[in-house]
Amino acid sequence: MIGKLQPAAAAVGNTPVLWIDEPAPDGGRGYWAKLEGFNFGGIKDRAALHLVERARARGELRPGAPVVESTSGTLGLGLALAGVHYGHPVHIVTDPGLEPIVERMLVAHGARVHLVREPGAVGGWQQARVDRVEALLQRPEFAGAWCPNQYHNPDNPEAYRGLAAELVQQIGQFDVLVCAVGTGGHSAGIARTLRAASLPGLELVGVDSVASTIFGLPAGPRLMRGLGSSIHPRNVDHAAFDEVHWVGPAEAVRSARRLAGRQFATGGWSVGAVALVAGWLARTRPRGTRVAAVFPDGPQRYFDTVFNDEYCHERGLLGGTGSVPDEPREVAGPGEGIVEWSRWRAERRARTGARGDAGAAGGQAGVPAGAGAQ
Repeated sequence: MIGKLQPAAAAVGNTPVLWIDEPAPDGGRGYWAKLEGFNFGGIKDRAALHLVERARARGELRPGAPVVESTSGTLGLGLALAGVHYGHPVHIVTDPGLEPIVERMLVAHGARVHLVREPGAVGGWQQARVDRVEALLQRPEFAGAWCPNQYHNPDNPEAYRGLAAELVQQIGQFDVLVCAVGTGGHSAGIARTLRAASLPGLELVGVDSVASTIFGLPAGPRLMRGLGSSIHPRNVDHAAFDEVHWVGPAEAVRSARRLAGRQFATGGWSVGAVALVAGWLARTRPRGTRVAAVFPDGPQRYFDTVFNDEYCHERGLLGGTGSVPDEPREVAGPGEGIVEWSRWRAERRARTGARGDAGAAGGQAGVPAGAGAQ
């Protein structure tokens, strides 16, 4: 018998976890992966629905008013879902790097896509998108429109409290959490929730992209979408991280493809980078250390990039095994010319369960020199 019919938004969340085995010299190791690709558009379905719901509750977003946001893709799909669910026209500002399948699905879901044609002189494509959002909001036809401002809106981290609760329910106690870092939303929200509740000693490991400014590298061209940033999101809780890894696209591709062949469950740039780091931690930490990782989406949108041999060969991403490191290079901070997988380890900090938000505290304790929001 079919129960009460539910809207599509009710299907977001309660995603499965999967044990990813990692061969090690002293016997098999592994980690738990939270498969957010089981949401319609990925992990940011959670953020999009929460951002819109909270803005409506505060009266910032009036019934039927437009929603306008900058995104590389995943949040756009979530906002399209929120638009259908709550009855808002959705305008997505993106750039030429958006995969065709995502653009077509955004349009199919009723969103209008605005494409910027040139990167910003400072901040690249990301800043160009933000500037276009601001320009659209000044137009008369967008009077009353609302921008979620995912990079700086504190409702973004709060959207992941439910995901944190699911992890504890599904896995129980664990020691290390591995998250990709882009806007900083899910890493901050999950770690903050868990440390304030059942896991005060939880270690947070952030996975960033080379040529990303988040932890202090100079901005540069980035193939990988979904992690890293060319601007400085205030939602990144810099002081919360115990360890940071910078990963390059060749490493992410090899890792994502290895996952596909060995575990079947896989994803794109972010999943490949997170799996690379989580697998290394599982193999090298003391036996008994329980590692959990968040896989932000699935493989579908990456059929013509990560899983396209021609695309990867043209960009030198499918070199032999020796061309991609099997372990990170240890660095003291972002000033060491990082161009491939590198690791920076913070001094261990006592956990009190209090919020580790550097912005709230007025500092960025434990962040490598040159890193942080500006």
